[in-house]
Amino acid sequence: MRLTSLARLLGTALLTTAAGSALAGEVVVSAAASLTNAFKDAAQSYEAQYPGSKVSLNFAASGVLLQQIIKGAPVDVFASADQETMDMAQKQGLVLPAERHDFVSNSLVLIVPSDSKLAIKNLHDLTQKSVTRVALANPASVPVGRYAQGALKKANLWDSVQAKAISTQNVRQSLDYVARGEVDAGFVYGTDAAIMKDKVKVVFEVPLASPVRYPIAIIKGSSNAFEAQRFVSYLQTAPAQAILARFGFKQADGFRKP
Repeated sequence: MRLTSLARLLGTALLTTAAGSALAGEVVVSAAASLTNAFKDAAQSYEAQYPGSKVSLNFAASGVLLQQIIKGAPVDVFASADQETMDMAQKQGLVLPAERHDFVSNSLVLIVPSDSKLAIKNLHDLTQKSVTRVALANPASVPVGRYAQGALKKANLWDSVQAKAISTQNVRQSLDYVARGEVDAGFVYGTDAAIMKDKVKVVFEVPLASPVRYPIAIIKGSSNAFEAQRFVSYLQTAPAQAILARFGFKQADGFRKP
């Protein structure tokens, strides 16, 4: 009887292990460009915690990622830099509303090259004749561009600054333009400015009507819902949040531990 019971216990354990292995595997994550460095580290930590799992990362502007998903790109998890893009994904039935969470927050800042001598202390200073080029991501597809556009419109400066705008495809391109001194100033997230402290400097944080919160959601029809759910849940744990915080991200309102 003892041998039979032991056999049953071993059989149950083997079945449980096998089921877990079958569910584990690759999860494809499409994430906003501003999450690049933080998500690379988070993915490595996740894979170390769950042997056999693999996180494949795809970074671009949130709007570009959404279009990829709409066209059928094989994605399991979508992390956007704004609510508007995720709202569009939800309205089109691409993500599971119940599995949508805000997992980090950020800030919008104006940066200039580290050796800049321009006297820029507020948004209105961008209208000075000495400021000729401003890196501004395309508001139609890039959240950081929409945040900047909203702030400039509220200050009645949109038309003036837009005339000097050098359009970029994502926030990292804006950062690179400023770092190389190809523009006088640029709008990026605080986390982006932090990774190039030796080449750019923050002149001020841009006031916004609503905070920059990043939502994440599982794609409806994910080919690996188990792994997708586990990765999303992992990002809300204290260890993952510590990794994100190391890159300057802050906890979003409504943060919860799974």
